Amino acid sequence: MSAYIIGSLIVKDWDWYREYRNVTEPLVAKHGGRYLVKGGNPETVEGSAPTAHAVVMIEFPDRQSVLNWYNDPDYAPMIELRQKSKVVTELMLVDGLE
Repeated sequence: MSAYIIGSLIVKDWDWYREYRNVTEPLVAKHGGRYLVKGGNPETVEGSAPTAHAVVMIEFPDRQSVLNWYNDPDYAPMIELRQKSKVVTELMLVDGLE
């Protein structure tokens, strides 16, 4: 069953993104993932949480593939880069429909 990572990002400065993208996109592909949404143009239609500046949704073959991507040692420096850049990030792992 497919699984998805859904991310919501609030970004003050995008300087980190080029390096992040250059490493992360091949890692997503390595683990069987494909981007369904990247950036988006998010608009809050319900709720009071701040509207994200960018949303990402990546489909993976299954939950284990998502975890393998997120825990890949090559991805760890990108998590650190994003966090050092003070990007407010919410990531959710969700299962798709059977």
